[in-house]
This record gives sequence, C-alpha cells and structure tokens, in this order.
Amino acid sequence: MLVPLTREKFKQLVPLIATGSQYKYYWGKFSNFLQRLLISVLIAAIVLLVKVIFRLASGPILFFLGLIGAFYWLWGPVLWASLRNIKFRRYKYSGFFRGRVLDWWITEELLGKQETVNNRGDLVIVENREKRLNLEVGDETGFTALLKVPLKVSHKMINRGQVAEMLVMSNYSDLSRIEEISEIYIPSRNLWVSDYPFLREDYFKEVSRRIYDDREERPRNRPRRRPPREKSREIEKYYDDEEWG
Repeated sequence: MLVPLTREKFKQLVPLIATGSQYKYYWGKFSNFLQRLLISVLIAAIVLLVKVIFRLASGPILFFLGLIGAFYWLWGPVLWASLRNIKFRRYKYSGFFRGRVLDWWITEELLGKQETVNNRGDLVIVENREKRLNLEVGDETGFTALLKVPLKVSHKMINRGQVAEMLVMSNYSDLSRIEEISEIYIPSRNLWVSDYPFLREDYFKEVSRRIYDDREERPRNRPRRRPPREKSREIEKYYDDEEWG
C-alpha cells in the first residue's frame, strides 16, 4: 500500500532543524566530541591570531565569531543533522508505504583498514568491519525496497511477514519511481530499523494510525483477504548470540 502525502505533512515528518535523536546521532562517541573540541580551539585561536596580527579592535563582530567558533563542539551536531535533513527534504513528492518484511540477511561491511606493528615487529593490516542487517520489504504490487543498517540486538525481534511501514520519496508526482526511503517501522514490535533517524517518530505513528482508520472506514464491495500469516522463523534461530554483539 502506498498513500501519497502532502508537502506539508512531509515537512512535518522530516523536520528542518535537528531533533533530539538526530542530535544524539551526530554527537557520536567520545572521540567525535574530542575532534569537535579540537576544531573549536583552533577556530578560537585563529580568530585571536587574526586580531593580533592585524591589530584589530575587539569589536562585536569579531567577538561573536570567536564565541561561535569556541562553541562548535556544542552546536556542530545540530549543523550536520540539519544539513542532512535538508538533503532528504529536497525531494518534491513523498508517500506513506505499508508492506511486509520479505526477507533479511546479515553481511559484513569493510569500514577501513589500519596498519599496525605486532610484538615481533611485523607490519599487520587490521580491517575494521561492521555487521549489517539487510532488510527487504515489499507489498502486493511487487514493489520492494532494501535497507542496510548496523546490526543491533533489537533486530532479533524481526520476523518475515511482519507489517513494515516507512516513508518513500520521489521527484515524480505519481511516485512511479522511488528514489529514497526512510527508516522502517515495525508496529507489532514498536521497533525502528534505522541508521539515521530521519522521521519524527510521534508524528509518523499518528499518520499511520489515521491512514489505517480511514481505510477501515471505507465501504468494501468485496470480501477482505486474510493477510498472510507471519512466519515464525526468527533471526536468533539462524545466528548465534555472538553474532549480535
């Protein structure tokens, strides 16, 4: 099922300014914080150096630039999340998709390589790999989409056949060509499958509820088909617990 959404609803679902979860995503690990802190110190030092070299008076503009630069460690995540949201919002048309989980599988992705020396003095190349969940969803029309996300323990709850919802984007008014998808929501588990949280979760759930209620209220001229039964095979039956570390 694919229901077109108005531009207004799309902007409400994908905020322009970073949300709390998006800020947390770009806050990152402690190493990311240290990197931003170093940039803040460098910006403040450059502003001070320019002031000394050119013998500039301590005007409000120079003070303001130095203050902003010094606090880059704090507002940096807002900047990067907002820029990513803007890129996501560039699509002209969007739609609400409801289908089912068709398949899943686990892969490893090479993130980078690092050269180091072992105890014997030999050069060793260490590969940094990350396990990823490949989640395929689709509907009765034959449309399918694939989402790759870092593997988490919560993904154990995913079963084939579960209802899956997401937002799709296109530059075609009839949504005949889908160019981007959001994170996937599985209502039966209240589970969000995502890498970056594009959507406002509370508003997306409300849109989902309203669309479901509207379709239930429509008169039907033919008997309703029974939805396919969810398959009971779960991920943990095929992978040991250490796969989900």
